Formats: sequence, structure tokens, C-alpha cells
Amino acid sequence: MSMRIILDTDTGVDDALAILLAMRSPELTVEAITAVSGNVHVDHCVRNILMTLELLELESIPAVARGEDGPLASAVTLADNVHADDGLGGVSKLLLADGQPRYSAPQNRLSPTHAVDLILEIIERHPGEITLIAVGPLTNVARAVINNPFRMQKLKQLIVMGGAFQVYGNVSPVAEFNIFADPHAAQVVCGAGIPMVFVPLDVTMQAVLSAPDIDLYAQQGGKVARFVKDCTDHYVDFHRQRRNVDGCFIHDALAVAVAFQPELVTMVDAKINVETAGDLTSGMTVADLRPAFMPDEGPNGKVCTQVKADTFISLFNERVLK
Repeated sequence: MSMRIILDTDTGVDDALAILLAMRSPELTVEAITAVSGNVHVDHCVRNILMTLELLELESIPAVARGEDGPLASAVTLADNVHADDGLGGVSKLLLADGQPRYSAPQNRLSPTHAVDLILEIIERHPGEITLIAVGPLTNVARAVINNPFRMQKLKQLIVMGGAFQVYGNVSPVAEFNIFADPHAAQVVCGAGIPMVFVPLDVTMQAVLSAPDIDLYAQQGGKVARFVKDCTDHYVDFHRQRRNVDGCFIHDALAVAVAFQPELVTMVDAKINVETAGDLTSGMTVADLRPAFMPDEGPNGKVCTQVKADTFISLFNERVLK
């Protein structure tokens, strides 16, 4: 029996790759894809979800819903310098030889239901069966917790792409973007009593989708591989200049893979909290991962600390790029 998932995303480049992996993984049944502001504004995120799904030429698509357009309490933070103005590396501006857009605007197949309400409805229909994979700021998830904490506790699990525990952050020395963009939401979620797995920079930055691999598969002519090449060109340039990597991290796709192949990672129990007040440490994920120092109140989740990076990249290439 396949795993029922909801994918909650702020659809930038690696989010789109996570959608492709989820839709091409028979172990998963994607019940819905919900959008939240993060990498770009939520309206761009909705368009990017629909554009990515249309690329797959599916007979039917999961429900797609628009969610929160800003964080619970902090200022809006975007990452359009990383993902470009449209969130997909500028693919919306690419033209064919005849001047027509290479990627046309997608059909408007948006659910009339708000993302937060849709998440709660699906959990109610399938209590104990839904894995919610959150690969953007946790605003939608926190709103759902605030609106109906008892129903959210009926999740099978919550997988969060976020945090930096034993490594530096990517927006500050201590904070990873998804958590930094809405630290108050992240702390609400950490206190919600939901089984959680954090897939942090500690593991996502160990797995690199190489530029030569992207180029090779794109040259072989596959439509999806061509899209991956087009939307990652800007993203790869950023990684070359700022991360000294000839390729790119595909953070969010790893969170999807962990859902159906948890053996890809090593996890440790942890008591996880998020700093919401520090001038220099806002968005810091705080957990003592030393086994001998587990706090008396016990863990509230698991943190991934190691990853079989080559195995994951091979899985991604096989399912998405070939």
C-alpha cells in the first residue's frame, strides 16, 4: 500500500524537483500540494506547482491549494536571489525560436479551499495515514495546528526540510532559510505533539546534483530533464559562486525521499526548539544531539544526521532525469 502524503511547498527550484520525485515515486500517493510564501510569493508558488505538474502530462493531478502569504509574526523573507524572480530560475522568460514561451502559463486548476483547511480536511478523511512533507516555511502547518491542534495530531508523521543543527546555516551563521523565514511557526509546530523528522542542512548539503549529470540527461532529449536543466541553470550558478559546488543541493527532494526510503539517513531522537527572539540567532534550531545529554522531558522528534548521498542522487537521477 502506498504512503499518502501532502507536500507543503514554497515552490522554488529544489521544491519543483521534489514535486517531480514525489509524482514519479510509486511508493507515494500525493493527496495534495499546498503552497506557502517563502522562496517567492505564494502566488508564484502556485503557478510553479501547476507548471511542474503540467510537465508530467498526467490525466489527473493532486489538489493544489494556495496558503499563507506571509509569516505569523516576523517580516517577510524571500530567496528570489537564489531561485530568480519567478522562483524557477527564470524559465518563465525562456523563448522558443519562434518567439513563443518555452513554458506556457499553466491552466488554473487551483482548489477553492485554502491550503490550511485542505490539510485539515485530508487528515480528517485519512486519520493516522497522512505524512505531511513540509519543504518551505512552516506557516501553513502552524496555522493548521493553531486552528485544530487535535486533528493535526492525527498525522502519521511530519517531515520537515529545515534547520541546521551541527553545521552553519544558509541565511545566517546559525539559521536555515525555511526556519528563519517563519521561526514562530516552526516553534508552534515543534510544540504540537506531532511525530516529526527534521531533514536539515546537515544532510541536504552532503548530496549534490552535479551540473555534468544535469547537462548529460538534458542532452538526451527528455522533456523533464530539459526542464530540470532550464530551471537549475541560475541555481547552479549561485552554487558555483556562493557554495563552491559544481551543481546544486536538492534539499527538498531529499525530504521526499526520506518519506519512502528512511534507510537513506541516520536519525537521532532530539528535543527540538527554535529561537524566536534572538537578534543574532533568530531561526536557530536548537537541539542537543549528544546521546548522554537527552533532556529529562524526552524527545519531540528526530533529526537526520547522516545520509547515503550517492544512493539518494542515483535514485533521483533514475526517477526524475532518465
